[in-house]
Amino acid sequence: MKAAVLYQRREPMRIEDVTLTDPGPGEVEVALAASGVCHSDYSHWSRDTWTQMPLVLGHEGAGIVRRVGTNVTRVREGDHVIIAFGVRCGECAFCLRGEPFLCTPSAQPGTHMFRGDLPLNMFAFVGSFAERTVVSEKNCIVIRQDAPLDVASLVACGVATGFGAVLNTAMVPPGANVAVIGAGGVGLNVVQAARLSGAARIIAIDLLDAKLEYAREFGATHTVNSSREDPVATVQRLTGGFGADYAFEVIGIASTIRQSYDMVRKGGAAIVVGVAREDEEVSFSAPTLMRSGKHILGCNYGSTRPHVDFPRIIDLFMQDRIKLRELISRRFALDDVNEAFRALHAGEVARGIIEF
Repeated sequence: MKAAVLYQRREPMRIEDVTLTDPGPGEVEVALAASGVCHSDYSHWSRDTWTQMPLVLGHEGAGIVRRVGTNVTRVREGDHVIIAFGVRCGECAFCLRGEPFLCTPSAQPGTHMFRGDLPLNMFAFVGSFAERTVVSEKNCIVIRQDAPLDVASLVACGVATGFGAVLNTAMVPPGANVAVIGAGGVGLNVVQAARLSGAARIIAIDLLDAKLEYAREFGATHTVNSSREDPVATVQRLTGGFGADYAFEVIGIASTIRQSYDMVRKGGAAIVVGVAREDEEVSFSAPTLMRSGKHILGCNYGSTRPHVDFPRIIDLFMQDRIKLRELISRRFALDDVNEAFRALHAGEVARGIIEF
């Protein structure tokens, strides 16, 4: 099969002939229909992170189950599935508490992809920049077969993270004032989830006017270009001088995390969704943390329970209650994966997808 292999950070990925080994006990082989191109993939391409080379990036995929290993009970050949990235052991303390997004397994799965005798690491235990992959059946969420798989692929990360940040982590109530810093693929889903929750004001903040136009389409009531005006002061002005009830930071930069905290009212909540560099730090005045009554909430994968949340999101889409197809601004072949990264970094797309 074909896969995009990263041998050196910040260098173009190479399309290679790759061997995929058979699924083992509890594992399934999935033929990918599409993979979203997420900023998390780009981050591991551009930053010196914990991932090891050579690496097959991609973690936002959906496809059709082609083969199953022994002892597989959750899925069958022919099922349409979204792949939840990471590990879902179902046995650790976090999984047992209903927090699979914090899963801490006793052992990590190995790779199924090889270039000759060279093992290729699979990013987030998925590696969806490939025509096929092998994953645990616990990571496969069966969805209705009338749902388009290109759209479904986006639910695997960007959509679920954005919706989950609003509905699971923050639990935004109707009538709330919401600010969203970052109008990329995840941020747009924060915007439309806030609209779905009944938020009164949804203030989208970004540096690019094109992204702010996308935010308007997805439900933002106000937009702020932070290259031209102070986002904290503007949010306070738009909310009658109080500040937002909830501010979602969806970029992963220390300065914007601090802005999210500064722009919420007393007793409000700043929700950190963006993935920052490992060495980023944010400073707060200790007395202010106490006196303001503000909350800082970390949001890992939208506090998502994939087997519960993914089918719900698909149903909302199929009922025309949320926009998912409109997220796809460009479609790429696997051969064009490096162009997909360039367009993502340039801010030219809401979401790009690779179609197989």
